[in-house]
Parts: sequence; structure tokens; C-alpha cells
Amino acid sequence: MNIKPLADRVVIKMLEAEETTKSGIVLPGSAKEKPQVAKVMAVGPGTDEVKMEVKEGDRVLISKYAGTEVKIDGEEYTIVKQGDILAIVE
Repeated sequence: MNIKPLADRVVIKMLEAEETTKSGIVLPGSAKEKPQVAKVMAVGPGTDEVKMEVKEGDRVLISKYAGTEVKIDGEEYTIVKQGDILAIVE
């Protein structure tokens, strides 16, 4: 199934949070934070007021509790407005 977001919406797939800290400490499942880095899977066309600044394949930082989570063909995605994307990770 192909997802085509409307207006200024973006379909993202959350990237897994690291299970070990930089110092090598392994975190149990309950200590992990919700990941805030995601990969852009699809981008809407934008609107007259909003020019789309992200593109498919970008890695982005999003607001912690942004978007609507959906499950399609067994895969979990989140649909967010471009305004909920804080930065592009290069």
C-alpha cells in the first residue's frame, strides 16, 4: 500500500532508540525514551501558505508527542504536520 499525505503533512517512520549509552551502559526497556529521530517516507504537496522543506529519505527530529500513529501492512508510521518537524539531521 502506498501512502500519499495531503497538504502540509509528512509520513515518517520512527527510528529505533539506541539501547546503549555512549559510555556503554545498556538501558532496560522501561528506561528508554520515545525516539525523536525519524525517516521521512512521504511528503504532501504543501499549501499556498506552507512550502514543503523536507523530502523523502530525510532524517528529521520531531516534537516529542507529535502526530498520529498508524499501522499499515504491519508497519508502524506516524503522520505529522511539517510544523511538528523541528530539524533535518544531516
